[in-house]
Amino acid sequence: MSETKIIVGAIAGAFGVHGEVRIKSFCAEPEAIGEYSPLTSEDGKTEYVLTLTRAIPNGFAGRITGVETKEEADALRGVTLFADREALPSLPDDEFYHADLIGLTVLDTGGAVLGQVRNVLNHGAGDLLEVHGPGLKAPVLLPFTLKNVPTVDLSSGRIIADPPEGLFE
Repeated sequence: MSETKIIVGAIAGAFGVHGEVRIKSFCAEPEAIGEYSPLTSEDGKTEYVLTLTRAIPNGFAGRITGVETKEEADALRGVTLFADREALPSLPDDEFYHADLIGLTVLDTGGAVLGQVRNVLNHGAGDLLEVHGPGLKAPVLLPFTLKNVPTVDLSSGRIIADPPEGLFE
């Protein structure tokens, strides 16, 4: 993924029969996705001019320029939507875009390498860093809390972790 693009949502298919789409927003303020239009595909080759029309259960209904029928809207199901990083708000020092965390090296408080962040997951109870590393039989899911991850140093490309005992064994 390009470092200048951040995933902000996805198209979940058609909403109704007149070409509206169902939008899932991944933004901290879900309605803000409409402010970042035009959105693009991951490679930046396809542009989606999005206008939100109303809130609906689990997302928003919206219109995408050029999409006029239910069939055209359904054909976009599963498309992920990206915004230019410059269009997004600056974050406080203790908040991070998931894209910034992926690829960082994870070290323990003694400086030993635990692995590398491959993904950031959130299943509703908080963010989890998926860490892959040498000697690990399976990826480790490290809770992304201040207690477990006291330091994130983006400029050095590393995270200092103090994981719960036994997590990386």
